[in-house]
Amino acid sequence: MKKTIIGLLAFTLSMNALAQGDVYERSKTYEWPTDPQVVNKLHQWQDLKFGVLMHWGIYSVPGIVESWSICDEDWITRDTTKTYQQYKDWYWGLADKFNPTQFNPDQWAAAMKDAGMKYMIFTTKHHDGFCMYDSKYTDFSIAHHAFKDNPKRDVLKYVLESFRKQNFMIGTYFSKPDWHCQDYWWDVYPTKKGRNVNYDIKKWPWRWERYKQFTYNQMNEILSNYGKVDILWLDGGWVCKENHQDIDMPKIAEMARKDQPGLIMVDRTIHGPYENYQTPERTIPETQLDYPWESCIPLTNDWGWVPRPTWKSPEKVINTLIEIVAKGGNLVLGVGPTPEGIIQPEAVSRLKAIGQWLKANGKAIYSTTITPHYHDGNVWFTASKDKKTLYAIYMAKEGEKLPTTISWQGNLPKGSVRLVSTGKNLKTTSKNGQVTVVVPTGMKQQSFALEFKKK
Repeated sequence: MKKTIIGLLAFTLSMNALAQGDVYERSKTYEWPTDPQVVNKLHQWQDLKFGVLMHWGIYSVPGIVESWSICDEDWITRDTTKTYQQYKDWYWGLADKFNPTQFNPDQWAAAMKDAGMKYMIFTTKHHDGFCMYDSKYTDFSIAHHAFKDNPKRDVLKYVLESFRKQNFMIGTYFSKPDWHCQDYWWDVYPTKKGRNVNYDIKKWPWRWERYKQFTYNQMNEILSNYGKVDILWLDGGWVCKENHQDIDMPKIAEMARKDQPGLIMVDRTIHGPYENYQTPERTIPETQLDYPWESCIPLTNDWGWVPRPTWKSPEKVINTLIEIVAKGGNLVLGVGPTPEGIIQPEAVSRLKAIGQWLKANGKAIYSTTITPHYHDGNVWFTASKDKKTLYAIYMAKEGEKLPTTISWQGNLPKGSVRLVSTGKNLKTTSKNGQVTVVVPTGMKQQSFALEFKKK
């Protein structure tokens, strides 16, 4: 018993460390798409600013990091009371325990709308290969295991319907690698190549061709059977032509945009025509960028649900959103539903607080654009689309008592400076290129936005 407890404790700690450690680099350059419908959809998406990314799968049952614990790379540790094969068998077996009888996608969509989110990305399949929809090409899906007799077993259908009712832009996450598929990780060989395909594609070309067709078929399923989709968010950047794992992205893109004209494709970290926006993970670029990008950051330290999470405060998320928007990006916040199928109260309360701030200050966030002078101390700047109005957003540190005045250099106002939340004109002075604004008494101790005409 003592050995088991120690092993499980080590496993839990390693999963927490793993969840914090896997950070994607972004591509160094950007290539604008040439399809006018895609460009138009990208501009619509850029105006939304704030979305949700939901990881939900068999890893949610024990509340561990998604998929990665079955990978054999050196940096991964797992339950030391099991052999590697025993661990994989246990992990695959979670499919027979994943029975979210409280599954309530309407509650999810309502919570995200209350947060002020405008778009969503739902994980249809992570690297472990477990499908969150009823795929014709594998039985390893929620529709064929413990949840198979539930009338909502085709989970993807009901999730997308719920978010469409709340007027969200719709996105689907799909993993290019599939570690459950015998045409990617073939049991004839050990998984000695870690996250990569574990056999020699040159030696077994017919098997790789079969995997390519399998991947194509599954992407076609999620894009042709579930109504309008705006974003196809592809993960697993090591599955690419440059890494000798070519899945024929031109063919996939042709199919995808035939099913969904104007579809935004996000082939993460693979520079080129299918990375329509960049996705720095758990990070914010150091400087402003003038092309489409999105920081993906979880509400806890983990993408999916875990039993004892470390939560980010609403203030932390708000301030992260302020910086990202001032630098020209969007924020997609990771929120993982529980294994029972709901968004837990601790998440709901944080999301609601974020939404309340956006109701008061969202004019300085939504449908804004960048301005050359975008940051001075604790003040961040955005601009209206016509560039005639500037917004100065004071970023209050957590627990900080608001100062009596705030100041910044440059971005001089023409006329009055108003509080976005109330429209109240504030006492303002400008001298030698520095603006000073008197902060009203009685304000909430949190970040706030001002608006003024550009001089």
